[in-house]
Amino acid sequence: MQARYTTYGYFQQKMKEHYETYGTGIQFPEMIRLMDKRGQLLTEKPENPETIGVDPGMSDQAFNQFIDRIVITAYPDEWGNNRRVNETDIIPQRNDIFTIRHPRYTSLLLHAHNYYEIDYVSSGHCTFFFNGTSRELNKGELVIIAPGMKHDIQILDNETLVLCGMIRKSTFDVSFFPLLSSDNLLASFFRSTLTDKSRENYLLFFTGNRGQVNLMLRFCLLESVHMTEFTSISWMNILFSDLLINYSQTIQFYDYAMGTDFSLILQYIQHNYQSLTLPELAKFFHYSEPYLSTLIRQNTGSTFTELVRHLRFQEAIKYLTSTTLKVSEIAAKVGYHSADHFSRSFRSVYHMSPQQYQKEYQIKDKFIPFQTE
Repeated sequence: MQARYTTYGYFQQKMKEHYETYGTGIQFPEMIRLMDKRGQLLTEKPENPETIGVDPGMSDQAFNQFIDRIVITAYPDEWGNNRRVNETDIIPQRNDIFTIRHPRYTSLLLHAHNYYEIDYVSSGHCTFFFNGTSRELNKGELVIIAPGMKHDIQILDNETLVLCGMIRKSTFDVSFFPLLSSDNLLASFFRSTLTDKSRENYLLFFTGNRGQVNLMLRFCLLESVHMTEFTSISWMNILFSDLLINYSQTIQFYDYAMGTDFSLILQYIQHNYQSLTLPELAKFFHYSEPYLSTLIRQNTGSTFTELVRHLRFQEAIKYLTSTTLKVSEIAAKVGYHSADHFSRSFRSVYHMSPQQYQKEYQIKDKFIPFQTE
């Protein structure tokens, strides 16, 4: 295994020259082998640029110029144009997360891999290919692609900056799935979406190019230069938290077998469960009730009634454990017109009355600021 070296900038220069000469792109491994044949790769590894003191809030142009100086380690004799890419082929051994600038002027090659990929358009635009379709991704859009999903991204200009984060599946499962907690209906659904191998899915966030997302991925890239893997995990944790907290209203999920954006339905249920009925939901989305019921059951494993009850009880438990509200008041807050109905339903699930639950699980010794003895 003989390593060769180049820089992002020199590699992209050769990619652009090939595209302008032949009118078509070329895959990353093909260009590496071509550069090696022409003697354009280095045998001694040069120093990476120093990242200490680098301002991650710099302009896109300045950040691109910094990336151009980063060293690429290549293995011309081992890399092939495979449609199945393993994390061992792309993520350095000591890293759990590896962030790069997505190559430009590549040819289209739908491929899958066994790790999670995050692509964020920091500036410009690119074309995202997925499951036989394509769509343009613009500045501020971020896509999460699960393992095993065939896809590709094409950038055919020299100004677009796409930051690409690659996360080992084991790291994603341990470090980031806890963020997709079952306390949130959308998060729970996205968790199942990312693990369901029977469907071709991706998650798309519209961040509006807010600085936080851009900064966090830039930090991840800077730390990938010198293999500081643990801090990269921290930044990626913050990124996922930020996406779920600030962009839950912008998430799109597309299930090609289903033919609808089901996340919008879940968002509507999440925000209106206290008084929402199935006929109202069907009318809002222009579906028949039987079709909508089937849609919900197929994609959540629960009926509409079960989903609403689950959301009501989650909220009720928060009141029971953290407030001194009466059961009748809690019942009204979560959408029950009758305290007796609420109590019977609660007992059928938790095998105790709301009063018993409150007595057993209410948080004791709550901190009260500025309290005096």
